[in-house]
Amino acid sequence: MTHRKSRSRLLQARMPRNLSEWIAALFVVVIAAALLVQGIRALIGVIFGHWYIAAALGSGLTIAIAAALWWQVAAVRRRAARLRHLRLTLHDLDAMNPQAFEFAVHDLMLRDGMNARHVGRRGDRTADVIALDERGHRIVVQCKHTTTGGKVRVDVIYQVNGTAGPAHGADVAVVVTNGSFTRGARESAAEFRIHLIGRQHLARWAADGESLQRLLRLTTPLRRRRRLRHTAATRHRNPSPLGADPQEAT
Repeated sequence: MTHRKSRSRLLQARMPRNLSEWIAALFVVVIAAALLVQGIRALIGVIFGHWYIAAALGSGLTIAIAAALWWQVAAVRRRAARLRHLRLTLHDLDAMNPQAFEFAVHDLMLRDGMNARHVGRRGDRTADVIALDERGHRIVVQCKHTTTGGKVRVDVIYQVNGTAGPAHGADVAVVVTNGSFTRGARESAAEFRIHLIGRQHLARWAADGESLQRLLRLTTPLRRRRRLRHTAATRHRNPSPLGADPQEAT
């Protein structure tokens, strides 16, 4: 037992303790780096000195990249197929806790064929789900689960506007709630081109099966006037890009 302990101590790496050990360690690092460089140069020489080796490696790399992309697309389609018949009523959504609501939104985006991932956690910088649709639009979603009749306030819109583009590279920013939005939230969302999905639109999306792409009216290419806007000089009084729900009037 003592022999094993002493042997394990000998095998443990430690920092050099004096100048001579530092010089020896530096010498070993230099020799190892020189050997690595020589090995890489020799490998490159062999590859480019024989065209058929370079061609085979290039073809293999191309096939590997294509296979990885195909697998990713196929995975998205398989997830969408499993969730094709997913329907959630407003009653179902109201009964969820905030985290379950985030995962429900994530699953609905998968159902619609998006490559979505749940990112909501402490320090998420005002994003709960991030997805890419089939057109390559990067969609950042902030979920706000409220009690029945609750309203999302304007400060949430400012937070989303401040992080969706700079922190997450969003083309489209969306706030989803099972409640509604205050008038100030709707006006600010229109100003910054942030999409709002309140109770009525949520029912169309979750319960009726209408896709998020259709609700957001995403086009190819995404028109400039519909992209996320990070600054604005004036405040508009027009409704949000999706329009205000009838229940959301204040």
